[in-house]
Amino acid sequence: MILPSTLFSSFNLRYAHMLIGKKMMTTAELTYKKIFWLWVPLALTWAMMAAEVPFITGVIARLASAKYNLAAFGVAMAIGMIVEAPIIMIFSTTVALTKDKDSFIKIWRFLFTLNLAITAIILVIVFPPVFRFIANDVLRLPPEVAKLTHLSTLFMLPWPAAIGFRRLYQGILIRFGLTRRVTFGTMTRLTTGVITALALYKFTDLPGAYIGTITLSTAVTVEAIATRLMTQSSICALKCGDVKLSAGKHNRESLTYRFIVKYYIPLALSSMLGIGMQPIITFFMGQSRYPVESLAVLPVLNAFIFIFRSFGLSYLEVSLAMLGDDNIFYRKLRNFAYTLGLILMSLYILVVFTPLGRIWLTKVAGLKHELVDFSVLPMQLAFLLPAQSALLSLQRSVLLNSNRTRFVSLTAGIEVTTIFLLLFLNIKFFNLVGAVAAIGALATARILSTTYQQIMVMRTLRS
Repeated sequence: MILPSTLFSSFNLRYAHMLIGKKMMTTAELTYKKIFWLWVPLALTWAMMAAEVPFITGVIARLASAKYNLAAFGVAMAIGMIVEAPIIMIFSTTVALTKDKDSFIKIWRFLFTLNLAITAIILVIVFPPVFRFIANDVLRLPPEVAKLTHLSTLFMLPWPAAIGFRRLYQGILIRFGLTRRVTFGTMTRLTTGVITALALYKFTDLPGAYIGTITLSTAVTVEAIATRLMTQSSICALKCGDVKLSAGKHNRESLTYRFIVKYYIPLALSSMLGIGMQPIITFFMGQSRYPVESLAVLPVLNAFIFIFRSFGLSYLEVSLAMLGDDNIFYRKLRNFAYTLGLILMSLYILVVFTPLGRIWLTKVAGLKHELVDFSVLPMQLAFLLPAQSALLSLQRSVLLNSNRTRFVSLTAGIEVTTIFLLLFLNIKFFNLVGAVAAIGALATARILSTTYQQIMVMRTLRS
């Protein structure tokens, strides 16, 4: 039950000043306990999001023509993620820049414009002549997969805009220290997704790929609405001038549309480059050994890896909100990130290098034994990625807090270039199975890009 905004006003103000208000904490006042309790709700949020796709692919795997439908769902989801890439970083931008009524309104208008643009892009993509060119000439999808992917992509139409608004309002909640409400919003998404998928599974004869994309769009739309309702009191506090939040270094900047664009473009480019590797991977999968099998297991593998990475990725906004002016709390946040990364990597290794990995693939993901054999080695190649995600979040928070967003996009460029080169070599020259080549290239590229970004972070801290 969501209480009226008046009951939350004093609560919001207290958290705003305690966590990110104008009176900054001293180094001694930031404890690991405070970091932990701000991070836990966000970690649960990301964990629930990570559980969404494995649940959906598990439903699809239990329907007819599972191999083709899993492949089509993976391609449609990749297209949706590419289109939504420009608005992914609105979450971090809101946390970094929102400080008063004027900044909130400008960021909201900026997002609204982006949402209109990306919704129009999906409409263009699903226009039959355009889609046939993408599916047949660019991605070279098998005919059965291409046919299922077309309508599945159309069902993703509400997805990007809903993601954009949801991430904006989640950023506001984090600015006020209300991370538990972020978790509650994601609970509504997960519940809606489960109900929608099971209802379509039981009462319709829709192909699995259609069920998957309808479920995704419905769930995230409900989450966006719920999150907006929960930010009502916080937005009122900003608009009424009851609170003015600290924005770190950005307090010294005049927040104009020009500044927002200059700040955001490198972040958008990093997301577009990072997610842009999906069609690159899909293209090479079509040229590899066992293309349909590789396309079928890839969304399952990505979803499994993301479960472990999500706990590290959720650390970005926590670190960004608590770094303070001149990154004065970096050391404690760094120690927390290192510990988190080691724990996540250890748990991942415990699963994928024991029979637990096959149990997950068969009992949870619902894969047939022929597809399980394609999945085990790629899962094991990704063992460093959970630790890398925690380090990545810490690094990006420092760069965003220091207004050095260009290094974020440069890091993404290194990653995408490395993936392209490795896929080309592994498939064209070494003739590897597509899934093995993809996950191996992804893991290698992320380690290299994170190493470069760490160098940039150290230079930033020294300056």
